[in-house]
Amino acid sequence: MCMRKVLFYFAILISPMIQAQDSPQLGQKVSQKLVEKWNSNIFPNGEGLPIGKGTAVYGKKVYQQYCQSCHGTDGTGASADELAGAQHDLTDNPPDKTIGTYWPYATTLFDFTRRAMPLDKPNSLNTSQLYAVTAYLLYLNNIIGENEIMTEKTLPQVKMPNRDGFINIYKK
Repeated sequence: MCMRKVLFYFAILISPMIQAQDSPQLGQKVSQKLVEKWNSNIFPNGEGLPIGKGTAVYGKKVYQQYCQSCHGTDGTGASADELAGAQHDLTDNPPDKTIGTYWPYATTLFDFTRRAMPLDKPNSLNTSQLYAVTAYLLYLNNIIGENEIMTEKTLPQVKMPNRDGFINIYKK
């Protein structure tokens, strides 16, 4: 019998013994509510956005409290990437990949911020804070006005400068 077959049969024989062992007891069970929160998708057309609203005026306060220490004053960068204030286009060397020059959809900005920020407490901002900080970042990139209200209806209508720089695979 070749060695490969021996190893195969050995694996079949010991597999139930390995599975029967106690787990290393790491982590904790996840609640169904938390799974549902993680499994919420937001599409470019706004499908999946929660009901809420915010403006750049309030968003500046949210940004100063939760974002400024990493992303710098007015999104110009610090220990984390710059979010606004691009001096170069994407075709320049080096390019500036800010929200205004790179991101194709405002809904993606909202979704990423909700899932990943602030870095030390992702998914901790409430819906009003998320709409507001999204509005502030769009305002810093000269995409919307300071007093425009971002909601689940208005956010998908924001035309990002680089929207046509990507291929839309969602076509919903």
